[in-house]
Amino acid sequence: MADKEGNVIAKDYGIGIKPPAQTFHVKGLGHAEWGMKTRLSHIFAEDGRTIMLAFDHGYIMGSTAGLERLDLAIPPLMEYADCLMATRGALRACIPPDCRKAIALRCTADTSVLKDDMSHGVIGVGIEDAIRMNASCMAVQCFVGADGELGSLENLVRTVDAGERYGIPVLGVVAVGKEMERTTRYFALATRLLAELGAHMIKTYYCENFEQITAACPVPIVIAGGKKIPELDALKMAYRAISEGAAGVDMGRNVLQAENPVAMLKAIRMVIHENAKPEEAYKAYELMKEE
Repeated sequence: MADKEGNVIAKDYGIGIKPPAQTFHVKGLGHAEWGMKTRLSHIFAEDGRTIMLAFDHGYIMGSTAGLERLDLAIPPLMEYADCLMATRGALRACIPPDCRKAIALRCTADTSVLKDDMSHGVIGVGIEDAIRMNASCMAVQCFVGADGELGSLENLVRTVDAGERYGIPVLGVVAVGKEMERTTRYFALATRLLAELGAHMIKTYYCENFEQITAACPVPIVIAGGKKIPELDALKMAYRAISEGAAGVDMGRNVLQAENPVAMLKAIRMVIHENAKPEEAYKAYELMKEE
């Protein structure tokens, strides 16, 4: 029986060794069927990278700074994101139906921030509604190591099963509750676990030795922006993550709570898709902010 203490710590991540060549531009998904590849191509640009704009915070946090009025905050930003990550309620309320952006639809209904243990959630959006909402992928929150771990993993595998039937990929979201650790070892475990259970892409947090996490995960990883930090620091985090193997970012508060959200999202785009250094992107942000 495997156990977390007796398991030998992995060391050979083959960092610097490229994976076998594939004809599809999204990591590890060359053998997916056509419909799923089409949706993945809406999310990930030809360079294999993506900028997700997250505004799904309200489903557990309620009204959040920068997101008090979704109908005012989000439409000006849509043009500069590759994918919009939101709940079905937010999409119906503030995103025009002629939107051509990829949609990452939040499909779990999780415990609110009022609870100390936030790990007990259920599938809140079924496959039929994901199809009706024209979702490019379905996002499922998973609490590896928490009391509700098994239930959240069941939510994941059930959603993966449904997605495979209809060609809709699943984004496995590594949740970090109030009492959960944020170490390299934990994120390496959680990301690999979700990928092996069938998630087609993973959202997690940036941490030390991040290249180990991306090397050991067979599908794309996008990093969560997390709490608001200074704009230059957010750009540096995005740059380091991409340099260490991430396939993109899923920024929310670090865009929406910036002094100029549009300028910030444009600067992030420079880092992700134009390989700009963070200092260069920050200078551009300052200029765009003044304009």
